[in-house]
Amino acid sequence: MPAPLLEVTNLAKSFGTFTAVKSVTFNVNPGEVVGLLGVNGAGKTTLLSMILGLITPDSGSIRVFGMDLAKQRLAILKRTNFCTTYASLPSNLKVKHNLRIFARLYGVKNPSRKVDELLELLEITRLADSITGRLSAGESTRVNLAKAILNDPDLLMLDEPTASLDPDIADKVRKLVRRVQHDRSPAILYTSHNMRDIEEVCDRVLFLHQGSILAQGTPAEIVDHFQEADLENVFIKVARSGEVVTP
Repeated sequence: MPAPLLEVTNLAKSFGTFTAVKSVTFNVNPGEVVGLLGVNGAGKTTLLSMILGLITPDSGSIRVFGMDLAKQRLAILKRTNFCTTYASLPSNLKVKHNLRIFARLYGVKNPSRKVDELLELLEITRLADSITGRLSAGESTRVNLAKAILNDPDLLMLDEPTASLDPDIADKVRKLVRRVQHDRSPAILYTSHNMRDIEEVCDRVLFLHQGSILAQGTPAEIVDHFQEADLENVFIKVARSGEVVTP
């Protein structure tokens, strides 16, 4: 087995009297898509923020590419990228200018060519000269995805990439994630409230509840663990009761 690209050990974070993440431990291997599943407030965003180095953990450790995030954050971030529907690129620039600027920040060779390739891959070449702030939700998501894979990251974090998308575009985003996984083998962390996303995209799922890992395994194993018909019923069950079913 190859060494994990991401190793999270006993990670914990509190904000005042509220504990957002409680002693969470997991690994993500090269080429693996791991879903972070849980209701709002389960700890997903806090966990991603700590892995990105935006929030400092109270305890525990994060190692990425074998390096300690606390000591080698800049070296790690050069090989990492992130996409969320809740953060926008500069709204007054054209799409192609936004992407070229980020490409240069990431040190991408031949940035204009790389941007053109990604626009074609994501079927948004027609948006190259559009003002970013005037894009629809689906268009903005695909531009953000282009930004997230500009530097061919070894660790890619996707936070709700299909939120607010129509079924057709959501399906294209899921297929793109699988294509990136197949072609480039990054470790991918994927959060979503869309159970179809989790079932189609994720190799393994970490089900978070109240800051802890409630269950983990393949989507099918999670369903079996909770003795439910599908992931949606599991999600509803946890949201309403937080009940743990021991196999």
